[in-house]
Amino acid sequence: MRRAVASESPTAQTARKGTILVIDDEEIMREILETLLLREGYDVRLASNASEGLDLARSVPFDAVIMDVMMPGMDGITALDEIKKIDDDLPVLMITAFASVENAIAAMKRGAFDYITKPFKNDEVLVVLRNALAQRRLVAENRALRQNLQARSNRFGEIIGRSSPMRQVFDLIIQAAPSRATILINGESGTGKELVARALHQNSTRADRAFVTVNSGNLPPDLLESNLFGHVKGAFTGAVYPKKGLFELADKGTIFFDEIGNIPLETQAKLLRVIQEREFMRLGGIDTIKVDVRIVAATNVDLRKMMDEGRFREDLYYRLHVITVQLPALRERRDDVPLLVQHFLEKYGEENNKKGLEITPDALDLLMDYDWPGNVRELENVIERAVVLSTGPRLDVDLVPEHVRTSKRFQMPQFVVPPEGISFRDVITDFEKRLIESTLEAAGGVQKRAAELLHIKPTTLNEMIKRHEIRPRRKRGTIVSVERASESDAEADDFDGEQVGAADER
Repeated sequence: MRRAVASESPTAQTARKGTILVIDDEEIMREILETLLLREGYDVRLASNASEGLDLARSVPFDAVIMDVMMPGMDGITALDEIKKIDDDLPVLMITAFASVENAIAAMKRGAFDYITKPFKNDEVLVVLRNALAQRRLVAENRALRQNLQARSNRFGEIIGRSSPMRQVFDLIIQAAPSRATILINGESGTGKELVARALHQNSTRADRAFVTVNSGNLPPDLLESNLFGHVKGAFTGAVYPKKGLFELADKGTIFFDEIGNIPLETQAKLLRVIQEREFMRLGGIDTIKVDVRIVAATNVDLRKMMDEGRFREDLYYRLHVITVQLPALRERRDDVPLLVQHFLEKYGEENNKKGLEITPDALDLLMDYDWPGNVRELENVIERAVVLSTGPRLDVDLVPEHVRTSKRFQMPQFVVPPEGISFRDVITDFEKRLIESTLEAAGGVQKRAAELLHIKPTTLNEMIKRHEIRPRRKRGTIVSVERASESDAEADDFDGEQVGAADER
């Protein structure tokens, strides 16, 4: 066993990407991995057998382990079990000969992150290692986020996020919660409006009192008013006993109106009186009842537009707009998707007795690329489904629903600039031509539809087609999506003039 040393400046040492433990009985393999990893900026510790590696793992913190499956004495699978006892979150990459792939797969079922077959390509090792480190950071960040939120108030419940829009929401909750001011929460369906309302209540001086939720507009006006304000005996047919309303039950606490835009106009007037005067009368009664209630309302519609259309009272609208919390859609805070995924994996893994579940990088990429029209609620349903249907410790793309897999966003291709440089104009021209060709094929050759897909005018597209001398194609087979433009050069060669001509001849 020896410590890998490289000559470099202190600045370079501080820029290390992580510390990797390499366990392999073959000296040449250890040297190859050591050279590769040092060159990429990692710290490296080497062990020639499993026992040495376990001693190091117990004494030094590591970010990942690269370990051979077949070793004399204690083999890699047995060592994996021991490493997981030391640090269950530590990602372990198994190296195996092609003939022993079954052993590597067995190791993955027991908690290994991934495996690499010998002989391997350097890039393959680095990509798998980066994915493993990203997964470890995700787990650590999720844990740190929870601790940070608990340290700030200990009462944010299941609101998960670290993006800038969500940090603004957290700050607003902390600032607004102690007051009695009415709060309106705007956000699309599924963004977590009730969670924010509960967080406002839990961080207020009313936290030990009732939090009452009103499902606005699901009832006829009379019945809704009876629920809100209560009624006296004989107020209507069937009112054989007096009844307290939700406002009385919420006295000294918080009442939350979910989708307040659904409340009928006649009930809106009575609600406005409660906000202004802090008093009301039971249905059919004559006595005034005073209450001290904090009102939080939520909506996924444009209340101002409803007000302009005469469907929402102007005075109530401005009464509700004392403080507004704008909840971002999930597509507007994609950085939070990995944290939410990890949170739901833990939640539903525990519910289904499947603890320690992980999601593969490919599956996570699909979730990151999807627009989530149903927001966090839809993501939660997707993860719960995947957990229930999973048969192993890792959730792969096969557990991602079809509609999510087929909605991958367009991505720009990755360019590698050669040492001699490259013509910017030529690259842009070539890419523009390929994008137009693939979009035309996706649109079945209909230029108007292709222009809609590219969000440009049909006349502009026609001019570009002429400028690039793009000829119409009628190719049998699968329709190619706009994403085709982001594929490799080898696949993109399908668009060259020779093959276009062949397609036309067919």
